[in-house]
Amino acid sequence: MFKKILVANRGEIACRVMRTARKMGIATVAVYSDADARSPHVLLADEAVRLGPAPAAESYLNPDLILLAAKETGADCIHPGYGFLSERESFARACADAGIAFVGPPPKAIAAMGDKIESKKLAKAAGVSVVPGFVGEIDDTDHAVRIASEIGYPVMMKASAGGGGKGMRLAYSEQDVREGFDATKREGLASFGDDRVFLEKFIESPRHIEIQVMGDQHGTILYLGERECSIQRRHQKVVEEAPSPFVTPEMRRAMGEQAVALAAAVGYYSAGTVELIVGADRSFYFLEMNTRLQVEHPVTECITGLDLVELMIRVAAGEPLPLRQDQVRLDGWSVETRVYAEDPYRGFLPSTGRLVRYNPPSPLPPAGGAGGGDTAPSGDPLMGQDSPPPTPPASGRGVTIRVDDGVNEGGEVSMFYDPMIAKLITHAPTRLGAIDAQIAALDAFEIEGPGNNIDFLSALMQHPRFRAGTITTGFIAEEYPDGFHGAPASPELLRTLAAVAAFAATAQADRARRIDGQLGRKLAPPSDWMATIGKTDYAVAVSTDGITVDGTSLDLAMEYTPGDRLIEVETLYDEDDADGEGTPPLSIRIAPTRRGFRLTTHGASHDVRVLPAHVAPHARHQIEKIPPDLSKFLICPMPGLLVRLDVAEGDAVEAGQPLAVVEAMKMENILRAEKTGRVKTVNAKQGDSLAVDAVILELE
Repeated sequence: MFKKILVANRGEIACRVMRTARKMGIATVAVYSDADARSPHVLLADEAVRLGPAPAAESYLNPDLILLAAKETGADCIHPGYGFLSERESFARACADAGIAFVGPPPKAIAAMGDKIESKKLAKAAGVSVVPGFVGEIDDTDHAVRIASEIGYPVMMKASAGGGGKGMRLAYSEQDVREGFDATKREGLASFGDDRVFLEKFIESPRHIEIQVMGDQHGTILYLGERECSIQRRHQKVVEEAPSPFVTPEMRRAMGEQAVALAAAVGYYSAGTVELIVGADRSFYFLEMNTRLQVEHPVTECITGLDLVELMIRVAAGEPLPLRQDQVRLDGWSVETRVYAEDPYRGFLPSTGRLVRYNPPSPLPPAGGAGGGDTAPSGDPLMGQDSPPPTPPASGRGVTIRVDDGVNEGGEVSMFYDPMIAKLITHAPTRLGAIDAQIAALDAFEIEGPGNNIDFLSALMQHPRFRAGTITTGFIAEEYPDGFHGAPASPELLRTLAAVAAFAATAQADRARRIDGQLGRKLAPPSDWMATIGKTDYAVAVSTDGITVDGTSLDLAMEYTPGDRLIEVETLYDEDDADGEGTPPLSIRIAPTRRGFRLTTHGASHDVRVLPAHVAPHARHQIEKIPPDLSKFLICPMPGLLVRLDVAEGDAVEAGQPLAVVEAMKMENILRAEKTGRVKTVNAKQGDSLAVDAVILELE
């Protein structure tokens, strides 16, 4: 077995690998860029080596620096994690040449599956179903248009070396191809060093389902069930679950056997994932094979009880797999949501900045204890929040909550890397149990600083269509065509929020009078309040006997001290209540505002204006501030790099016309004109690094 492992990655996956290595008694080495000098993965490792500046090309993507770090520290193996060099055949070969074990598949398998054009040819030869398309090299945009017309719209343009949702464009027309082909080439070159693009037929109403495979160097290859990854935005996965609510046992076996056949055809070992596109008729087609550990691997670990990282390390050391195919068991249901640094209320624009507050929900081990090692205590600056892979609970024995992260409070979410902050994984005996555990855990997740998508994730978990399992890769576009504006709130929830806001206002008023020494009865805090949510007013009375909203008593138990960020609200029931169990506590994040409070729970933030009842009637006479018209400005919506500027001073533009392209967190964003006009001034040039809200140009 290995004595020291270098993890050639950063963030949560670096921490994830190191914890398993520590459990196995293997010393760990971290590598880091200047942007990550104080990151948790650096603090967690036994040793750490600086690679270089923040840009990935000068640090995590430089194989020579990583191999030098391994030699200097005496590491006898390297785990690449995912992304960066994990699927680069030349790096795996360089490790072998240096006498350092690569914890992953053999170089020839990476090469065979890393080229999406060649991999489709191999899959077809191995008897695997493939999507109709053009699997040769495309010369230019005109060639791409001709091919798309032959295949039939819609078509998907993909970077040959792409992955993780990068370098992909969907085209419904010739115009889409002409507008997106060059952007796809640029993204492929920028992210993967390869600008080749291929086209394939887009399967409408599809599901994205993948098969986890694991092989050893002795010829054994297993499939470990499937993962449902259909909830995506811009081809980037947002929610994953295992197993899939759509897959039958017969379908699972057929997909698994084809995945194993493909892996065997290229002499595969270690962890790998065969991704499939699945039609409504349960037909399935090969998309690609990812020759690495997937971001969503925890859901497979939860339902199988296997530590995939440990298996990868043991396979790399030459050990055989410890089980056969008929010993693979799937137990319960697991759901993973990806917490991203983005603002869903502003079109999911990337968000960067310092994590002023970061407090994830505490991990819950499964009944009987975790099978993967000791669970880190919540808040430990070295151990973070990542729990070891849990052994699944027996049916009906409870819920597991796991948080995989690689950030800490006070840390920076950088524009140089992927925007994922953390992964929240829940496991329960049933699918709805795992989903409901997600809702509760997301409500308890506290992040301040950069924008985040926690509200959106909670809304997804509550969506009737998602809960029914009738999902496709178009789910988000279909259900949120006008963007995300918060999860709908029931009348009962709104009344509860009004009560909470009035209760918090009472507590603040009481604290203020105590500080001032005003303890007389005549100066007691108001007991009657008017709470306004949107355009609805709620008359709330707060007393020692309880709280009433619009004359109806609410049996709520809660505590609030001014300065608290989280309120736990419990609904009380009489002892002779029908079920006698009540409802789970409601976690509400609370932040004071100038007029009241912002209350966030169950996928939405609600601004609640709270005024004493005798003052509220006069509030309607306040003058509302009218925001300025900014439509004549092209404003940068996120920090990023201006990679293209399509107009100059004096140019006439039409509404909807592309004006500039800004790259942020490895994704290109096209900025368009809001109105027809003429360019008056240009304030930026191609190659500039722009701050959020920077004015790129102004129209007359």
